[in-house]
Amino acid sequence: MPPPRRRQPADSDEKTYRARLRFAPIASRKARPIVDLVRGQNVNVALEQLRYINRRSARMLAGLIESAMANAGQDGTIDVKDLYVKYIVANEGPLKQRRLRFRPGPQGRAMPFRKRMTHFELLLGVKESKKGGRRPRRKKEETKPEAGKGEGGKKEAGA
Repeated sequence: MPPPRRRQPADSDEKTYRARLRFAPIASRKARPIVDLVRGQNVNVALEQLRYINRRSARMLAGLIESAMANAGQDGTIDVKDLYVKYIVANEGPLKQRRLRFRPGPQGRAMPFRKRMTHFELLLGVKESKKGGRRPRRKKEETKPEAGKGEGGKKEAGA
């Protein structure tokens, strides 16, 4: 039984940019661990992670993220560095050539198997950059130890 599809996030005031890769020639259960890895990440961090993952789906996802970044770049009002992966799923697609394949089985039989495809869907959101830069550090205040307590706040055994 396939896992339930994730719902898309409710529409908010936040601007999103979409890209889809349909009929990708990979099983969705092989792609889901890589999808889970990049969900919620900044796009530059996600691309850097995908570059060093030796999985076929990683290359597909890298191209998908780059496509969504290019879609966002067409807008011209946002900085690509502020984008993050807001929503990403790998849903099941149809069987390749929409039929079962067969391989030899024991005693002259034919054993069916499925070549599966995947539909990837991606939404990039814009993270609000913090305005005002760094906050100034607080100075540490010196505290005096309480009466009747020794080092580390523990009572001494002899007292």
